[in-house]
Amino acid sequence: MDVTTCLGHCQLFFFIAIRLDAVGLILFFVGVCSALSFWDFFVFSGPVIIFLSLVFWILWYLGNLEVPMAELLPK
Repeated sequence: MDVTTCLGHCQLFFFIAIRLDAVGLILFFVGVCSALSFWDFFVFSGPVIIFLSLVFWILWYLGNLEVPMAELLPK
């Protein structure tokens, strides 16, 4: 099975989005589970990073859209 069939044509955006999601979750859980005096930095920065990963998810989705050539040509 080819990687392109599973992930599409824009694997770079996919892996950046996955990495940002993982970093955001790790930061969030570090802030929730640890007894640090600056826990709020981790609790607030984790979801912000996850929100920023939506940009790369949208770019990955738009990069994988396929439009038939008949729709692109003028009538």
